[in-house]
Amino acid sequence: MAVTASPADLAREAAPVAGRRRQLPPGEFSSRAAAEAYIGGVCFKQGPPALIGAELEWLTAQGEYSASAPRPELATLADALGPYAPRSLSPESPALALPGGSRVTIEPGGQIELSSAPFGTAAELCESLRIDAARLRELLESRSIRTFSAAADAFRAPRRLLQLPRYCAMENTFANIGPFGALMMCNTAATQVSVDAGADPDEVAARWTALYTIGPALLAAFACSPVLHGAPPGQWASQRMRAWLRLDHLRTRPSVHDWPGPIAGYGHWALDVPLLCVRSEGEDWSPPPGATFADWLCGALDDELGRRPDHTDLDYHLTTVFPPVRAGGHLEVRYIDAQPGDSWSVPIHAIDALMSTPATVSEATALAKPVAELWTEAARHGLADPELRAVAVSLLELATEFAATRTAALELAAAAQRCRSGRTPLEDFESGVLS
Repeated sequence: MAVTASPADLAREAAPVAGRRRQLPPGEFSSRAAAEAYIGGVCFKQGPPALIGAELEWLTAQGEYSASAPRPELATLADALGPYAPRSLSPESPALALPGGSRVTIEPGGQIELSSAPFGTAAELCESLRIDAARLRELLESRSIRTFSAAADAFRAPRRLLQLPRYCAMENTFANIGPFGALMMCNTAATQVSVDAGADPDEVAARWTALYTIGPALLAAFACSPVLHGAPPGQWASQRMRAWLRLDHLRTRPSVHDWPGPIAGYGHWALDVPLLCVRSEGEDWSPPPGATFADWLCGALDDELGRRPDHTDLDYHLTTVFPPVRAGGHLEVRYIDAQPGDSWSVPIHAIDALMSTPATVSEATALAKPVAELWTEAARHGLADPELRAVAVSLLELATEFAATRTAALELAAAAQRCRSGRTPLEDFESGVLS
């Protein structure tokens, strides 16, 4: 098994040769190769796959039970959440976990998010999220803040509430490439599922490949955001994913199928992604236009930034890349719309079942291979595309077969039947099929 260098190893590697290199500050990288090796180590934690987690997002509104009502003020959100408020909202908050272990975060447009603890089973995960979602609603409704399970805001223009330097720099950068940056930041919500990377490089590669290969079919299966206020004209099944796909190709659409493997490929790709923000003591975190982390690493930005990046800078940069599957120690699936009602459990069970064994991973990859590149078609047409619909049905039937519990199997079988008929989750919810 290949051994990945530890941060301590890389720090030793960074020690300069006397008389040949400038003295490197602690934590600074000696080379691009050292930075890529560091990314491989921190982004792909290797061990037997055992845990699953999820993040759920909701749009929020103040006052009446209407998704078109005004966004809540930050002070009201902080007051409602009390000790559970994130420090991005209330710097002195203890930021406690909710009873089920989830922590609350706030997105730039006031969307609220539950980030679960990792669990050994999807059933435990879903139960904890139900407990925490109910508690979150209670907290918010105590201040007349409502949550809406919509993947795209159909009624309100994008407005950024959080004024943190990160989001100011992000908005400034995205403003140069069209309207989708503000829409993504302020007007979209997702269901994200995270699973372990794998026990060794071969298993990591298989699981990574599978999550990308099944992506377009599952995007189509769970697409439910046909309307996004302020988006350019066009009919799309997932306006949320449209925003991501149209946002910044260098940041959101890596050519993973051209990589020799995810561990090396991810590090090489991430260093060439343009900087989105550079942390500093001041309020302006805007980077030099078009500069990449690799530029900063090699000294090309010494005049503008006055220093070279260290491990903490690279860790932060990795939070500003947004591929459909992001590596952060675990593998984070980011291509699924926020689901209506409590049906967010269905994609959780689907990912859990399809990643349950090496054989299932392999079968899912083979089933989805014919549509593996159809990201734009999946976002635009969803289940109206017959090839995507057929693969979505096959994947959900496979997931049903390998579901961990009877409850999960029933949910997945119903989802397969829905996809077979071409109905979206939103149509089932509005017709009363979903609670």
